[in-house]
Amino acid sequence: MKSIRYIVTRPCLQEGSLRLLKYLESTFPNAGPAVLVDEKGDEHAVQVDLDRMRVWGLGGLYHAQHLGVNDVLMLTTLAPGRYQVEAVVKPHAPAPQPRRETPRPPETRRVVVSSTPHVREIRMQTVPVTPPAPAQKSGAARLDSQKDGAQKEGGQKDGGQKAQAAAPEARVAEVRVTESRVTEVRTPEARVAPEARATESRPAGNRVTDARTSERRAPEAAHAPSGATGRSAAPLRPLDVNFDLPPAGPAAGPAAVLTAPAAVPAARTDAATLDAVTLDAGAQLAELAALTGYRLEHLGGGVLRLNAELGTHGYSVLVATSESAVQTPAWKENADYCVLLTSEDSRPANTPCLTREALAALIEHAQLAPLSPVDLRGYWKAGSIELESAASVAELVSSHLAQRGAFSFVLLTLSQQPAHSVVSVPRLAERLGSGVNYAELGSILDTLTRAPFLALTPLPGGQYLLRVGVPELLADLSEYADGVRRRVRAPSREAARA
Repeated sequence: MKSIRYIVTRPCLQEGSLRLLKYLESTFPNAGPAVLVDEKGDEHAVQVDLDRMRVWGLGGLYHAQHLGVNDVLMLTTLAPGRYQVEAVVKPHAPAPQPRRETPRPPETRRVVVSSTPHVREIRMQTVPVTPPAPAQKSGAARLDSQKDGAQKEGGQKDGGQKAQAAAPEARVAEVRVTESRVTEVRTPEARVAPEARATESRPAGNRVTDARTSERRAPEAAHAPSGATGRSAAPLRPLDVNFDLPPAGPAAGPAAVLTAPAAVPAARTDAATLDAVTLDAGAQLAELAALTGYRLEHLGGGVLRLNAELGTHGYSVLVATSESAVQTPAWKENADYCVLLTSEDSRPANTPCLTREALAALIEHAQLAPLSPVDLRGYWKAGSIELESAASVAELVSSHLAQRGAFSFVLLTLSQQPAHSVVSVPRLAERLGSGVNYAELGSILDTLTRAPFLALTPLPGGQYLLRVGVPELLADLSEYADGVRRRVRAPSREAARA
């Protein structure tokens, strides 16, 4: 019998139950008492509740097997109401090692050893690297140091005129520092001097000249001591900074430059928003249709239809991308199921819905494992598809991936044997460990005995003959697939020839 894989969730452990998902309905067709037999032969009486879609009474089994979240139960039907259950406990990942912070190497910086009003002694020293301080604190400290430096320079400027005449090089260095500080703390109001405001009616060339003159005078006024009316004896080097003044006339006002945007009608804005929502939803539904086999049809007014063209098993689903689309005539088209596309937080009551979060989850699941309209019909029939329903689809996809992984595991284990050797099922199961149970192993070995594999030949006593090595088998399968692929004609090419 085929085993069914079930992943244990946290609500299952808390309630001691098992949720009857879509793929488990055929395994538990009848309600009432049932018996689960574990690997040790112990029997566990359970109760199948089809109304609440649960199997109750598995608390003792979970406790005895020491199961946790994401562990696996393998269910095999032995008889009506009697099942074989095997527990697969997943290994825990090792704890990550603590991250070691490597100390940063010291850096060589310029350090001020001593400083006088006219000379600063700077040396290169190796200092340890410290984390940088926040930007606000460093900016405030820089402004305080600039203010202190400006006060010291203003108080010592009168007494340092003689020393400036004796040491011209030091004077030039000090003037450079003063110019850089003035440039850093200058505010936008200082850019236009009173002389520049008074000469707005002059030609453009004269206004630029006056602005440069006022900029040259600004450092002198900023560093002159209180009460000083004359200029400093030390000649200041002018700064080569040009400030573009606004042109004279009424056009210079901000009202003339900035124009108010034209008013957009509310109806046009709502229509544009509706079209954007419809395009986004249409792109997602088109991707889902391409992955699962639906044919997407745009009916207009924000209404789309998913057609599952499967003959007698076919059906169609109408999807409204907004609440206003429900009022359009396209919503009255014939369809088996009708849903409203909305979000998880704004689901209306008593209305079948398809949430955008669940739609994104379905697309991700369909990219991992093949999903068909047959697999999804039960979800449309249930009414709404939300994240909880998408979680059950994730369990279905995980079972597909687990079956594929088990098949690969068996092939990799068989690759350790040479061709024309006898495969013993008990020894093979021992080498596989708990990754593959006996039911899955028997199904995989039977598959390998049939075409196109033909890798095993059954022998009496439950043994098999490995007719060809696994590497040669995979090479033959690759050549076979390439040959069939070359003979397959794409539908687009046939349509173009027609």
